[in-house]
Amino acid sequence: MKLLRRHLLGLVLAAGGLAFGRPAAAEAFSAGERQAAPPPDPDETIRLWPRGAPGGEGVRLTPIVPERSTDPAFHDRYAQYTEDPMLTVFRPARPNGSALLLIPGGGYRWAVLDKEGYDVARVFAATGTTCFVLRYRLPADGWAAGPDAPLQDAQRAMRLIRSRADVYGVDPARIGVLGASAGGHLAGLLSARRDETYPAIDAEDAVSLRPDLTVLMYPVATMADPHAHQGSRTHLLGQAPAADQIRAYSLEAMDWRDAAPVFLLHAMNDLAVPVENSLQLLSTLKAAAVPTEAHLFQEGGHGFGVRLIQGRPAQVWPALVRAWAGRLNVPL
Repeated sequence: MKLLRRHLLGLVLAAGGLAFGRPAAAEAFSAGERQAAPPPDPDETIRLWPRGAPGGEGVRLTPIVPERSTDPAFHDRYAQYTEDPMLTVFRPARPNGSALLLIPGGGYRWAVLDKEGYDVARVFAATGTTCFVLRYRLPADGWAAGPDAPLQDAQRAMRLIRSRADVYGVDPARIGVLGASAGGHLAGLLSARRDETYPAIDAEDAVSLRPDLTVLMYPVATMADPHAHQGSRTHLLGQAPAADQIRAYSLEAMDWRDAAPVFLLHAMNDLAVPVENSLQLLSTLKAAAVPTEAHLFQEGGHGFGVRLIQGRPAQVWPALVRAWAGRLNVPL
């Protein structure tokens, strides 16, 4: 396959400071003032599989969406045992023609809806980007595709967004994906892999599933020791995956040639998903001549999303993403 010939946009290592003493708290994303209550959820959703998700024969699940927050100012929910995957749509007041597929993390055990989904969507929708938060199936729930079940959902989601671009005022050539933690792994699979993981079910599956840019926040990238996130690997591949499985699902071992430009964001003191996940992937992307930008913060830990970053260096990450995407002619 012909190598991508565009030059590397830049490797920016930004040293900063983040201090997260507790897991979550309310944040007013623009004014820095505490919210009295979380904003309402959008009521527009898109079912990915109107006739049921593929490979679900015999799958019997009871979906749950527990609330973990004890603070009335914000939600902290996660989706588990998802049987009917969907997109939640965040329409901006003034669309700028771009779109983001947001894939939250959760170690492939669940999907964290608010911290890395709805909260991030509101930040980018505020500046004109139409956002779609993916609630995806989990690999250990008995789906025939096993570890590829979440990827089926991500591929289908990208195709639905692109095929309905005119409905949302979106340019079909300006659709990115943003994934966090294990959602970053899934976003990476969507970006790097070219194989069809499910048979086409309608005309919408004829459009491209390739994102036009990829943002990976503290991504689970490798499945190999010593830097693998053990929980993600176990829930994706099982307790004792074979060496060929580990390699097949490690992002740094994949062929990224001709992939869309990539933005990497990680904290150096991430104890859950070591920064080597991004560093190893960065080397692979550079070797494949994929236009890449990387920002590493000295502090921050794991899973900071857009909360608890007011007044700290990492609060600039959405602006960094916007500036990078703007240089790619994708105005987020």
